Amino acid sequence: MDTEQLSMTKKTIVGVQFLFVAFGATVLVPLLIGIDPATALFTAGVGTFLFHFITGGKVPIFLGSSFAFIAPIIAATKQWGLPGTIAGLTSVSLVYFIMSALVRWQGKKLLDRIFPPVVIGPAIILIGLSLSGSAVDMAKTNWILAFSSLITAILVLTFCKGLMKLVPIITGVVVGYIIAICMGEVDFSGVAAASWISCPISFDTITHFSWSPFLYMIPVAIAPVLEHIGDIYVVSAVAKKDFVKDPGIHRTMLGDGVACLVSAFLGGPPETTYSEVTGAMSITKVTSPAVIRISAATAICFSIVGKLSALLQSIPQAVLGGIMLLLFGTIASVGVQNLMQNKVDMNNTRNVIIISVMLTMGLGGAVLSSGSFAISGIGLSAVIGVILNLVLPKKLEEEPEEENKE
Repeated sequence: MDTEQLSMTKKTIVGVQFLFVAFGATVLVPLLIGIDPATALFTAGVGTFLFHFITGGKVPIFLGSSFAFIAPIIAATKQWGLPGTIAGLTSVSLVYFIMSALVRWQGKKLLDRIFPPVVIGPAIILIGLSLSGSAVDMAKTNWILAFSSLITAILVLTFCKGLMKLVPIITGVVVGYIIAICMGEVDFSGVAAASWISCPISFDTITHFSWSPFLYMIPVAIAPVLEHIGDIYVVSAVAKKDFVKDPGIHRTMLGDGVACLVSAFLGGPPETTYSEVTGAMSITKVTSPAVIRISAATAICFSIVGKLSALLQSIPQAVLGGIMLLLFGTIASVGVQNLMQNKVDMNNTRNVIIISVMLTMGLGGAVLSSGSFAISGIGLSAVIGVILNLVLPKKLEEEPEEENKE
Protein backbone atom coordinates (compact mmCIF):
# COMPACT_ATOMS: atom_id res chain seq x y z
CA MET A 1 0.00 0.00 0.00
CA ASP A 2 1.34 3.42 -1.02
CA THR A 3 0.36 5.22 2.14
CA GLU A 4 1.56 8.57 0.78
CA GLN A 5 -1.28 8.39 -1.78
CA LEU A 6 -4.02 8.12 0.84
CA SER A 7 -6.61 10.89 0.77
CA MET A 8 -6.41 13.60 3.43
CA THR A 9 -9.60 12.24 5.02
CA LYS A 10 -8.13 8.76 5.39
CA LYS A 11 -4.83 10.13 6.69
CA THR A 12 -6.69 12.20 9.30
CA ILE A 13 -8.77 9.24 10.50
CA VAL A 14 -5.72 6.98 10.76
CA GLY A 15 -3.73 9.78 12.45
CA VAL A 16 -6.40 10.19 15.13
CA GLN A 17 -6.43 6.40 15.54
CA PHE A 18 -2.67 6.36 16.18
CA LEU A 19 -3.15 8.93 18.95
CA PHE A 20 -5.70 6.61 20.57
CA VAL A 21 -3.01 3.92 20.61
CA ALA A 22 -0.47 6.21 22.27
CA PHE A 23 -3.02 7.86 24.55
CA GLY A 24 -3.04 5.23 27.30
CA ALA A 25 0.69 5.44 28.01
CA THR A 26 0.90 9.19 27.32
CA VAL A 27 -1.72 9.86 30.00
CA LEU A 28 -0.70 7.09 32.42
CA VAL A 29 2.89 8.29 32.89
CA PRO A 30 2.01 11.85 33.97
CA LEU A 31 -0.74 10.56 36.27
CA LEU A 32 1.80 8.34 38.03
CA ILE A 33 4.37 11.12 38.49
CA GLY A 34 1.92 13.92 39.32
CA ILE A 35 1.86 15.94 36.07
CA ASP A 36 -1.31 17.13 34.32
CA PRO A 37 -2.04 14.63 31.47
CA ALA A 38 -2.96 17.56 29.21
CA THR A 39 0.61 18.85 29.61
CA ALA A 40 1.98 15.47 28.51
CA LEU A 41 -0.31 15.47 25.46
CA PHE A 42 0.79 18.98 24.48
CA THR A 43 4.52 18.29 24.87
CA ALA A 44 4.14 14.95 23.03
CA GLY A 45 2.61 16.78 20.08
CA VAL A 46 5.21 19.56 20.08
CA GLY A 47 8.05 17.07 20.59
CA THR A 48 6.85 14.95 17.65
CA PHE A 49 6.76 18.01 15.36
CA LEU A 50 10.30 18.99 16.44
CA PHE A 51 11.51 15.43 15.82
CA HIS A 52 10.02 15.43 12.32
CA PHE A 53 11.52 18.83 11.55
CA ILE A 54 15.02 17.72 12.58
CA THR A 55 14.78 14.38 10.72
CA GLY A 56 13.45 16.01 7.54
CA GLY A 57 9.98 14.56 7.98
CA LYS A 58 11.21 11.14 6.88
CA VAL A 59 10.75 8.95 9.96
CA PRO A 60 7.20 7.89 10.99
CA ILE A 61 7.68 8.16 14.75
CA PHE A 62 5.44 9.55 17.50
CA LEU A 63 7.10 10.77 20.70
CA GLY A 64 5.39 10.45 24.06
CA SER A 65 5.95 10.14 27.82
CA SER A 66 8.64 7.60 28.73
CA PHE A 67 7.95 4.78 31.21
CA ALA A 68 11.68 4.50 31.94
CA PHE A 69 11.59 7.69 34.00
CA ILE A 70 8.63 6.92 36.28
CA ALA A 71 10.60 5.44 39.20
CA PRO A 72 13.52 7.95 39.01
CA ILE A 73 11.12 10.93 38.83
CA ILE A 74 9.12 9.68 41.83
CA ALA A 75 12.35 9.15 43.81
CA ALA A 76 13.81 12.52 42.79
CA THR A 77 10.56 14.34 43.59
CA LYS A 78 10.86 13.26 47.22
CA GLN A 79 14.24 15.03 47.42
CA TRP A 80 13.88 18.10 45.18
CA GLY A 81 10.14 18.44 44.54
CA LEU A 82 8.40 17.96 41.19
CA PRO A 83 9.33 21.35 39.61
CA GLY A 84 13.02 20.85 40.49
CA THR A 85 12.94 17.28 39.16
CA ILE A 86 11.33 18.32 35.86
CA ALA A 87 13.98 21.05 35.46
CA GLY A 88 16.66 18.43 36.15
CA LEU A 89 15.31 16.32 33.29
CA THR A 90 17.03 18.70 30.89
CA SER A 91 20.08 16.46 31.43
CA VAL A 92 18.33 13.71 29.47
CA SER A 93 18.69 15.80 26.33
CA LEU A 94 22.41 16.21 27.06
CA VAL A 95 22.89 12.42 26.89
CA TYR A 96 21.02 12.29 23.56
CA PHE A 97 23.15 15.16 22.18
CA ILE A 98 26.42 13.44 23.18
CA MET A 99 25.33 10.12 21.67
CA SER A 100 24.16 11.90 18.51
CA ALA A 101 27.56 13.57 18.12
CA LEU A 102 29.35 10.25 18.72
CA VAL A 103 27.33 8.47 16.02
CA ARG A 104 27.77 11.43 13.65
CA TRP A 105 31.53 11.24 14.21
CA GLN A 106 31.94 7.48 13.82
CA GLY A 107 29.16 6.87 11.30
CA LYS A 108 26.99 3.80 10.63
CA LYS A 109 29.95 1.44 10.92
CA LEU A 110 29.98 2.04 14.69
CA LEU A 111 26.33 0.98 14.94
CA ASP A 112 26.90 -2.04 12.70
CA ARG A 113 29.74 -3.14 14.97
CA ILE A 114 27.94 -2.54 18.26
CA PHE A 115 24.42 -3.50 17.15
CA PRO A 116 24.56 -6.35 14.60
CA PRO A 117 21.34 -8.29 13.81
CA VAL A 118 22.08 -10.85 16.55
CA VAL A 119 21.75 -8.01 19.11
CA ILE A 120 19.07 -5.91 17.40
CA GLY A 121 16.72 -8.88 16.80
CA PRO A 122 16.27 -9.88 20.46
CA ALA A 123 16.20 -6.21 21.48
CA ILE A 124 13.19 -5.67 19.19
CA ILE A 125 11.53 -8.82 20.55
CA LEU A 126 12.03 -7.48 24.07
CA ILE A 127 10.54 -4.09 23.18
CA GLY A 128 7.31 -5.90 22.35
CA LEU A 129 7.30 -8.61 25.04
CA SER A 130 8.47 -6.35 27.88
CA LEU A 131 5.34 -4.26 27.34
CA SER A 132 3.07 -7.32 27.32
CA GLY A 133 2.78 -7.22 31.12
CA SER A 134 1.38 -3.69 30.94
CA ALA A 135 -1.14 -4.81 28.32
CA VAL A 136 -2.32 -7.71 30.48
CA ASP A 137 -2.51 -5.51 33.60
CA MET A 138 -4.74 -3.06 31.71
CA ALA A 139 -6.86 -5.81 30.17
CA LYS A 140 -7.45 -7.82 33.35
CA THR A 141 -9.32 -4.96 35.02
CA ASN A 142 -12.26 -6.09 32.88
CA TRP A 143 -11.74 -8.97 30.47
CA ILE A 144 -15.17 -8.52 28.85
CA LEU A 145 -14.23 -5.02 27.70
CA ALA A 146 -10.70 -6.10 26.75
CA PHE A 147 -11.91 -8.97 24.56
CA SER A 148 -14.62 -6.75 23.06
CA SER A 149 -12.06 -4.27 21.73
CA LEU A 150 -9.56 -7.02 20.80
CA ILE A 151 -12.06 -9.19 18.88
CA THR A 152 -13.48 -6.14 17.09
CA ALA A 153 -9.99 -5.08 15.95
CA ILE A 154 -9.20 -8.63 14.77
CA LEU A 155 -12.49 -8.90 12.82
CA VAL A 156 -11.94 -5.52 11.14
CA LEU A 157 -8.36 -6.48 10.19
CA THR A 158 -9.43 -9.85 8.85
CA PHE A 159 -12.68 -9.17 6.98
CA CYS A 160 -13.00 -5.45 6.25
CA LYS A 161 -11.72 -3.61 3.18
CA GLY A 162 -11.03 -0.03 2.15
CA LEU A 163 -11.14 2.66 4.86
CA MET A 164 -12.39 0.29 7.56
CA LYS A 165 -9.31 -1.92 7.21
CA LEU A 166 -7.16 1.12 8.06
CA VAL A 167 -8.93 1.81 11.36
CA PRO A 168 -9.14 -1.48 13.31
CA ILE A 169 -7.81 0.12 16.48
CA ILE A 170 -10.17 3.08 16.68
CA THR A 171 -13.07 0.77 15.76
CA GLY A 172 -12.11 -1.59 18.58
CA VAL A 173 -11.84 1.29 21.04
CA VAL A 174 -15.24 2.73 20.01
CA VAL A 175 -17.00 -0.65 20.30
CA GLY A 176 -15.33 -1.34 23.66
CA TYR A 177 -16.23 2.15 24.89
CA ILE A 178 -19.90 1.76 23.92
CA ILE A 179 -20.07 -1.60 25.72
CA ALA A 180 -18.38 -0.01 28.75
CA ILE A 181 -21.05 2.73 28.81
CA CYS A 182 -23.80 0.09 28.67
CA MET A 183 -22.13 -1.76 31.56
CA GLY A 184 -21.88 1.43 33.61
CA GLU A 185 -18.07 1.34 33.60
CA VAL A 186 -17.55 4.91 32.35
CA ASP A 187 -17.35 7.87 34.73
CA PHE A 188 -18.35 11.13 33.00
CA SER A 189 -17.84 13.36 36.07
CA GLY A 190 -14.38 14.38 34.83
CA VAL A 191 -15.83 15.46 31.47
CA ALA A 192 -18.52 17.54 33.17
CA ALA A 193 -15.97 19.25 35.44
CA ALA A 194 -13.44 19.98 32.68
CA SER A 195 -13.29 23.42 31.07
CA TRP A 196 -13.69 23.81 27.32
CA ILE A 197 -10.41 25.64 26.75
CA SER A 198 -7.29 25.45 28.95
CA CYS A 199 -3.58 26.22 28.83
CA PRO A 200 -1.78 22.96 29.68
CA ILE A 201 1.79 24.27 29.99
CA SER A 202 3.87 26.50 32.25
CA PHE A 203 7.05 28.41 31.48
CA ASP A 204 8.55 28.69 34.97
CA THR A 205 10.09 25.19 35.18
CA ILE A 206 13.62 26.37 34.47
CA THR A 207 13.47 28.76 37.44
CA HIS A 208 13.60 25.65 39.68
CA PHE A 209 16.80 24.33 38.09
CA SER A 210 19.55 22.93 40.31
CA TRP A 211 22.55 20.71 39.60
CA SER A 212 21.63 17.82 41.93
CA PRO A 213 18.58 16.50 40.04
CA PHE A 214 20.33 17.36 36.75
CA LEU A 215 23.25 15.03 37.58
CA TYR A 216 20.91 12.43 39.12
CA MET A 217 19.03 11.94 35.84
CA ILE A 218 22.06 11.54 33.53
CA PRO A 219 22.61 7.77 34.07
CA VAL A 220 18.86 7.16 33.89
CA ALA A 221 18.89 8.38 30.27
CA ILE A 222 21.21 5.59 29.11
CA ALA A 223 18.42 2.97 28.88
CA PRO A 224 16.04 5.16 26.80
CA VAL A 225 18.90 5.97 24.41
CA LEU A 226 19.52 2.26 23.84
CA GLU A 227 15.78 1.68 23.41
CA HIS A 228 15.72 4.54 20.91
CA ILE A 229 18.26 2.73 18.72
CA GLY A 230 16.19 -0.46 18.86
CA ASP A 231 13.01 1.45 18.00
CA ILE A 232 14.63 3.02 14.92
CA TYR A 233 15.50 -0.46 13.68
CA VAL A 234 11.91 -1.59 14.37
CA VAL A 235 10.42 1.34 12.45
CA SER A 236 12.87 0.73 9.60
CA ALA A 237 11.72 -2.89 9.39
CA VAL A 238 8.02 -1.96 9.49
CA ALA A 239 8.34 0.83 6.91
CA LYS A 240 10.83 -1.17 4.80
CA LYS A 241 13.21 1.80 4.71
CA ASP A 242 16.69 2.21 6.20
CA PHE A 243 16.26 5.12 8.61
CA VAL A 244 19.56 4.17 10.25
CA LYS A 245 21.22 5.37 7.05
CA ASP A 246 18.81 8.16 6.02
CA PRO A 247 18.33 10.47 7.85
CA GLY A 248 20.64 8.59 10.26
CA ILE A 249 20.42 7.72 13.95
CA HIS A 250 22.49 10.81 14.81
CA ARG A 251 19.55 12.91 13.55
CA THR A 252 16.85 10.82 15.25
CA MET A 253 18.77 11.04 18.54
CA LEU A 254 19.16 14.79 18.09
CA GLY A 255 15.42 15.07 17.45
CA ASP A 256 14.57 13.04 20.55
CA GLY A 257 17.01 15.12 22.61
CA VAL A 258 15.53 18.44 21.46
CA ALA A 259 12.02 17.11 22.20
CA CYS A 260 13.09 16.14 25.74
CA LEU A 261 14.66 19.58 26.29
CA VAL A 262 11.59 21.50 25.12
CA SER A 263 9.27 19.20 27.09
CA ALA A 264 11.22 19.90 30.29
CA PHE A 265 11.08 23.67 29.65
CA LEU A 266 7.29 23.42 29.25
CA GLY A 267 6.84 21.34 32.41
CA GLY A 268 6.27 17.98 30.69
CA PRO A 269 7.84 14.52 31.09
CA PRO A 270 10.77 13.25 28.95
CA GLU A 271 9.83 12.13 25.44
CA THR A 272 10.67 8.82 23.79
CA THR A 273 9.82 6.89 20.64
CA TYR A 274 6.50 5.09 21.04
CA SER A 275 6.45 1.36 20.29
CA GLU A 276 2.64 1.34 20.55
CA VAL A 277 2.34 3.48 17.42
CA THR A 278 4.95 1.36 15.63
CA GLY A 279 2.81 -1.69 16.39
CA ALA A 280 -0.23 0.11 14.97
CA MET A 281 1.72 0.92 11.79
CA SER A 282 2.69 -2.74 11.47
CA ILE A 283 -0.97 -3.77 11.65
CA THR A 284 -2.48 -1.10 9.39
CA LYS A 285 0.50 -0.98 6.97
CA VAL A 286 0.23 2.83 7.09
CA THR A 287 3.74 4.22 7.56
CA SER A 288 3.39 7.77 6.25
CA PRO A 289 5.16 10.39 8.43
CA ALA A 290 2.35 12.81 7.48
CA VAL A 291 -0.12 10.59 9.35
CA ILE A 292 2.06 10.75 12.47
CA ARG A 293 2.14 14.55 12.23
CA ILE A 294 -1.66 14.49 12.16
CA SER A 295 -1.50 12.46 15.39
CA ALA A 296 0.76 15.14 16.89
CA ALA A 297 -1.57 17.96 15.84
CA THR A 298 -4.52 16.03 17.31
CA ALA A 299 -2.65 15.59 20.60
CA ILE A 300 -2.08 19.35 20.84
CA CYS A 301 -5.75 20.07 20.06
CA PHE A 302 -6.97 17.55 22.64
CA SER A 303 -4.66 19.04 25.30
CA ILE A 304 -6.09 22.54 24.74
CA VAL A 305 -9.75 21.47 24.56
CA GLY A 306 -10.29 20.29 28.12
CA LYS A 307 -13.57 18.46 27.43
CA LEU A 308 -11.98 16.29 24.72
CA SER A 309 -8.97 15.47 26.89
CA ALA A 310 -11.28 14.48 29.77
CA LEU A 311 -13.43 12.37 27.42
CA LEU A 312 -10.38 10.41 26.28
CA GLN A 313 -9.30 9.94 29.88
CA SER A 314 -12.70 8.39 30.61
CA ILE A 315 -11.93 5.42 28.31
CA PRO A 316 -11.55 2.39 30.64
CA GLN A 317 -8.05 0.92 30.83
CA ALA A 318 -9.41 -2.51 29.88
CA VAL A 319 -10.60 -1.22 26.49
CA LEU A 320 -7.11 0.07 25.67
CA GLY A 321 -5.54 -3.06 27.17
CA GLY A 322 -7.41 -5.29 24.74
CA ILE A 323 -5.91 -3.37 21.82
CA MET A 324 -2.43 -3.50 23.38
CA LEU A 325 -2.60 -7.31 23.51
CA LEU A 326 -2.55 -7.25 19.72
CA LEU A 327 -0.08 -4.41 19.19
CA PHE A 328 2.79 -5.53 21.41
CA GLY A 329 2.80 -9.03 19.94
CA THR A 330 3.25 -7.59 16.45
CA ILE A 331 6.38 -5.72 17.59
CA ALA A 332 7.89 -8.94 18.93
CA SER A 333 7.13 -10.64 15.60
CA VAL A 334 9.08 -7.88 13.80
CA GLY A 335 12.10 -8.87 15.92
CA VAL A 336 11.75 -12.51 14.87
CA GLN A 337 11.40 -11.35 11.26
CA ASN A 338 14.59 -9.27 11.65
CA LEU A 339 16.56 -12.35 12.73
CA MET A 340 15.20 -14.37 9.80
CA GLN A 341 15.78 -11.69 7.14
CA ASN A 342 19.38 -11.20 8.25
CA LYS A 343 19.89 -14.99 8.25
CA VAL A 344 21.13 -15.15 11.84
CA ASP A 345 22.38 -18.73 12.24
CA MET A 346 20.64 -20.29 15.25
CA ASN A 347 22.92 -23.33 15.00
CA ASN A 348 25.86 -21.09 15.88
CA THR A 349 26.70 -21.35 19.59
CA ARG A 350 27.82 -17.72 19.79
CA ASN A 351 24.49 -16.43 18.45
CA VAL A 352 22.48 -18.71 20.73
CA ILE A 353 24.39 -17.45 23.79
CA ILE A 354 23.82 -13.76 22.94
CA ILE A 355 20.11 -14.17 22.15
CA SER A 356 19.41 -16.46 25.13
CA VAL A 357 21.08 -14.22 27.72
CA MET A 358 19.44 -11.07 26.31
CA LEU A 359 15.94 -12.57 26.36
CA THR A 360 16.36 -14.08 29.82
CA MET A 361 17.71 -10.86 31.34
CA GLY A 362 15.06 -8.73 29.66
CA LEU A 363 12.03 -10.89 30.43
CA GLY A 364 13.28 -11.94 33.86
CA GLY A 365 13.22 -8.38 35.19
CA ALA A 366 16.95 -8.17 35.97
CA VAL A 367 18.06 -4.88 37.54
CA LEU A 368 21.63 -3.58 37.94
CA SER A 369 21.89 -0.75 40.43
CA SER A 370 24.52 1.23 42.31
CA GLY A 371 23.48 4.19 44.42
CA SER A 372 21.16 6.40 42.39
CA PHE A 373 22.11 4.63 39.15
CA ALA A 374 19.93 1.77 37.95
CA ILE A 375 19.50 0.04 34.61
CA SER A 376 17.03 -2.73 33.84
CA GLY A 377 14.82 -4.26 31.18
CA ILE A 378 15.63 -3.54 27.54
CA GLY A 379 18.45 -1.15 28.43
CA LEU A 380 20.29 -3.71 30.55
CA SER A 381 19.68 -6.49 28.01
CA ALA A 382 21.03 -4.30 25.21
CA VAL A 383 24.18 -3.53 27.21
CA ILE A 384 24.70 -7.25 27.96
CA GLY A 385 24.10 -8.11 24.30
CA VAL A 386 26.60 -5.49 23.10
CA ILE A 387 29.25 -6.69 25.57
CA LEU A 388 28.77 -10.37 24.64
CA ASN A 389 28.92 -9.51 20.94
CA LEU A 390 32.21 -7.65 21.42
CA VAL A 391 33.97 -10.16 23.72
CA LEU A 392 32.84 -13.56 22.42
CA PRO A 393 35.21 -14.88 19.72
CA LYS A 394 33.84 -14.75 16.19
CA LYS A 395 35.94 -17.66 14.93
CA LEU A 396 33.07 -20.13 15.29
CA GLU A 397 30.83 -17.77 13.36
CA GLU A 398 33.21 -17.08 10.51
CA GLU A 399 34.43 -20.61 9.79
CA PRO A 400 31.13 -21.92 8.35
CA GLU A 401 30.91 -18.81 6.12
CA GLU A 402 34.41 -19.47 4.75
CA GLU A 403 33.53 -23.13 4.09
CA ASN A 404 30.40 -22.07 2.18
CA LYS A 405 32.46 -19.69 0.01
CA GLU A 406 34.79 -22.54 -0.90
